[in-house]
Amino acid sequence: MYENIILILDATLRVSAPLILAALAGLFSERSGIVNIALEGKLLSAAFAAAATASVTGNVWLGLLVAIAVSVSLSLIHGFASITHRGDQIVSGVAINMLAVGLTVTLGRFWFGLGGQTPALSDSERFTPVTLPGADAVADVPVIGLLYSELISGHNILVYLALAMVPLVWWIVFRTRFGLRLRAAGENPHAVDTAGISVAWIRYRALICAGILCGIAGAYLSTAHSAGFVPNMSAGKGFIALAALIFGKWKPVPVLFGCLLFGFLDAVAIRLQGAELPIVGEIPVQAIEVLPYILTVLLLAGFIGRAVGPKSIGVPYVKTR
Repeated sequence: MYENIILILDATLRVSAPLILAALAGLFSERSGIVNIALEGKLLSAAFAAAATASVTGNVWLGLLVAIAVSVSLSLIHGFASITHRGDQIVSGVAINMLAVGLTVTLGRFWFGLGGQTPALSDSERFTPVTLPGADAVADVPVIGLLYSELISGHNILVYLALAMVPLVWWIVFRTRFGLRLRAAGENPHAVDTAGISVAWIRYRALICAGILCGIAGAYLSTAHSAGFVPNMSAGKGFIALAALIFGKWKPVPVLFGCLLFGFLDAVAIRLQGAELPIVGEIPVQAIEVLPYILTVLLLAGFIGRAVGPKSIGVPYVKTR
């Protein structure tokens, strides 16, 4: 029983890592007043860019950098449409999502001829698990050994990076001058403008930060959690990250717990595949796959109370003279 709990929690961390990074990306942009429904498209594009680059060059770190560059580029397109031209932020985000779905498959077929997939990545082209010091030595110690060697050790570097980003983002948003201006741009952009600070520049920087985090999350999907890119491999994780952002009420630590909760539901659903219940018998695979999404909706609908976002979120700012 204890071993099963540790294995479920271990899987929870692996599944939650891209959600944490994507949700923190959404936190940056939405705290500045920009709705970022394009998280899904950025995740998918970054996943393809990372896997394709790592496959061609054999360098996973270069794949990560290209994934970040692609994600930041999409963020700047989103900003150009919604900040510079004051377009509808939802429409811009949906357009990026649609572009990512079609373009990744088209480029994958053109470059690799594998139906939109990239070639399978070898261990040298992926982020492989990291064994922490002493993990093998204490593996056989009761209770503590399994906890340290399985749950704490054995994850790839991007999982640890995702967890480390939570306190870093909290510090940036709530303890720095940039964070203060970021929050002010989302709450009262007119006051920011009156103080002589460019609202557009703050929001662009927020989108760049979001693009960096989304790029890392996308690279994780294809070069750490999996061994290559497959079409639509983000599978709604960008939208679940948005749900976690609302669940956490746009605060880094509650957002972390929201992502861990959704990751836990996903990990439990995976382990339930093939299980049999006393009355209904074997649970259909389709029911297991949809379970995390149903529970996500139920949790958001009934258990978080009223979630009030930044006052000026989704509202294009028009500079007054």
